[in-house]
This record gives sequence, structure tokens and C-alpha cells, in this order.
Amino acid sequence: MKLDILAIAVHPDDVELGCSGTLLIEKSKGKKTGVLDLTRGELGTRGTPELRKQEADRAAQVMELDVRENLGMADGFFRNDEEHQRRLIQYIRKYQPEIVIANALDDRHPDHGRAGHLIKDACFLSGLRKIETTDEQGAPQQHWRPKYVFHLIQDRYFTPNFVYDVTSVMEKKIGSIKAYTSQFHSATYEEQEPQTYISTPEFLDSIIGRHAMFGKMIGVAYAEGYTVEKMIGISSFDALIQKDT
Repeated sequence: MKLDILAIAVHPDDVELGCSGTLLIEKSKGKKTGVLDLTRGELGTRGTPELRKQEADRAAQVMELDVRENLGMADGFFRNDEEHQRRLIQYIRKYQPEIVIANALDDRHPDHGRAGHLIKDACFLSGLRKIETTDEQGAPQQHWRPKYVFHLIQDRYFTPNFVYDVTSVMEKKIGSIKAYTSQFHSATYEEQEPQTYISTPEFLDSIIGRHAMFGKMIGVAYAEGYTVEKMIGISSFDALIQKDT
């Protein structure tokens, strides 16, 4: 299946926090969307990999994804090296996305920045025809390079290169995050596990506040922010959201 947009992130729930609104709106416009989780989040303080899989599946339904896969890399110990790049290249070539959304290039959690660089490098290398890979049936894959790689703004603040209005789907976005009852504040999760940085009510409040701040930049209620290293071009001023000056 060829995808229009493929979000690739290291932990199940990174995509929900950073870009689920964008995926929801693009899906409503007829685009094919998917998510690749690099790890099972097995080092997380709360929950289990099996529970995280169930939560990711529920979130995928909320986001109306066409596909979601997990590459099973080692949480905390994966590397941006040839082995991991080649593995990721296989999936980029499998789905041939026009746009990839990736982890931030630097963040509080070291996995985020390392994954951001792994994804960026794999997207470039995937376009080199002399790098040979095969699909699940052993057939040679065609080289493919996404047109753009956009990076999430995660825990650390970076000035976005652009923001995407997600006001109309903000409630569903929050629903996709709350699918992870083991990770975020939930009245239904009753396991006796320690509180973490992300499991307090205040953390979700901060996510909503960040989206409100990005929305204020363009005169809407909520937006998701992205950084991009490649210059973005437009073919029409009609694509711009203009806030009152």
C-alpha cells in the first residue's frame, strides 16, 4: 500500500502527542496515512509492551490510520547505524510516502533525537538506487525518497517553521492520547505503579497549552508545530492561513 503520509516515531504515543491532529485532517481529505513505531516502549516505567500494543491499536482506530506497524527495535538501545538504517529503508520503500513526519532532532528524551536523525538519514538513503533491499517476499525494492521530512516539536520548545491548524479535530487528538491509559493520567488505570513525568494531569494540560500557543500564532484555537530542514515552497497564496494583523 502506498501512503501519502507516514509518521515514524520511536515510542508508541509519540505520534499521538505530536501529530495525530495532522494525520486526522489529512485522512479526512482522502489521504492514506500510516504510523511506524520503532520500538515497543518496553523501558517505560508504567505498563507493559503488550499493553502498549493494545493502546496503540486503540489509538490507531481513533486516528483512522490505514496501517500501523512496529519495527521492534530495542527501546533505549537502538542506534543510528547501517543495520537500523537498512531496516527502516525497507519500510520507507514498502510504503513510498510522499511526506514523512519524524521525531524531533533534539529533545529531553535521548531516544527522540536519536530517532529523529535515524529517520532523516534513512529517508535520504532510501532514495539511493545502489542501496539494495528486498521486501517481505524477497523481491527487490525500488528506491524511494519522500519529498519532505517534517520533525515534531516534542518536550523541548523550538520555534516551528510552520504550524498546522488542528482545531476541528482537537477533541479526537486528545482521545488518541488518552488511549494510552497506562502512560497518561487516567481514572481507569488502577495498577499500583509510580507516577512519571507524563502521567500527571498537568502534563496533558501542558500539551493542550502548547497547541493553543501554536494556534495563537496563526489566529486559530489549536495547531501542531513542525520544524523542517528543507525549504518549503508554495504554489498559491490560497494555501496560507492569515491571522488578523
